[in-house]
Amino acid sequence: MTINLLNYDGKGLADLCTGIGEKPFRAKQLLHWIHQSGTADFAAMSDLAKSLREKLAAMAVIELPQITSDHVAADGTRKWLLSVGSGNGIETVFIPEANRGTLCVSSQVGCALACTFCSTGKQGFNRNLTVAEIIGQLWIANKTVGLNTGDHASHANRVVTNVVMMGMGEPLANFDNVVTALDIMLDDHAYGLSRRRVTVSTSGLVPAIDRLRERCPVALAISLHAPNDALRDQLVPINKKYPIKELLAACQRYLPSAPRDFITFEYVMLDGVNDSTAHARELIKLVQDVPCKFNLIPFNSFPGSGFKRSSAEAVRIFREILMQAGLVTTVRKTRGDDIAAACGQLAGQVKDKTRRTANLKTEAMQ
Repeated sequence: MTINLLNYDGKGLADLCTGIGEKPFRAKQLLHWIHQSGTADFAAMSDLAKSLREKLAAMAVIELPQITSDHVAADGTRKWLLSVGSGNGIETVFIPEANRGTLCVSSQVGCALACTFCSTGKQGFNRNLTVAEIIGQLWIANKTVGLNTGDHASHANRVVTNVVMMGMGEPLANFDNVVTALDIMLDDHAYGLSRRRVTVSTSGLVPAIDRLRERCPVALAISLHAPNDALRDQLVPINKKYPIKELLAACQRYLPSAPRDFITFEYVMLDGVNDSTAHARELIKLVQDVPCKFNLIPFNSFPGSGFKRSSAEAVRIFREILMQAGLVTTVRKTRGDDIAAACGQLAGQVKDKTRRTANLKTEAMQ
């Protein structure tokens, strides 16, 4: 059976090398070739013994998701639709800025959590992505944007400086594969990213937040979107299982291990739903004991969403109230909305196994 080396972190590659009679240090060379140089051809790995290259060619591949489409927005944001087989596709978004390049990475084909304002949640859920399919998004971005050229390209030439696990899916619902992919991102022999520059965004899977703290603490973002359980139950259904009090307690436990001294709370601004001055004041009381910052996200519409974006004035007033209370609050700049690459718009191609889309159609007819 052929194995895909993109599924292996440094330890996995070392074990693999030992198992085929090679020295463990060959794993570091393989990481350099695969991830730093973006090389998928064993024959081109010139500092590996020919015998090792032949062994690898006989038993392994470096197989990536296939690019189905590649769109660039007017603001330079780039979105790839990547095929992951069986008619399924995932979306990955690269956001270039003057001093950094951020890649928004997907972790699942669809999402089972069904947040009401998110296009991905409307698509239903098919399966978790493999390590290769997660890390392959970073490999493809560095390779296709074009700055990662030449053998053993330096980290300084990397086009992707920041990774946010905010694409399709709930990262912590695919814990083991996501964490192995994080290990590769952080490995100096692979991508060498700082823990501060890798963010996992979660809708609030409390036990998995605790596991992440112990296993691979990176920057943490919480999709909050409401200041109380009654409203959050409607917008983020997982809240019924892990209510806000339990979620904030998990954030407090996470902070001592976190690479940053705050938690980011993401808050999609929905007109007439969660954007009043009363909601803002309720938020202030809610997080008073949690070192945090807020990222207000203008809602990005998609067909059949049922929501409208809060007015610019409502967002301004909401932000001002939080800021006056001493909470660092930013408003996320909408990027790539002309190619449906903005926050909450990623949909991909999902062969739904949850019957969510069928249920939605039934509800719509009633």
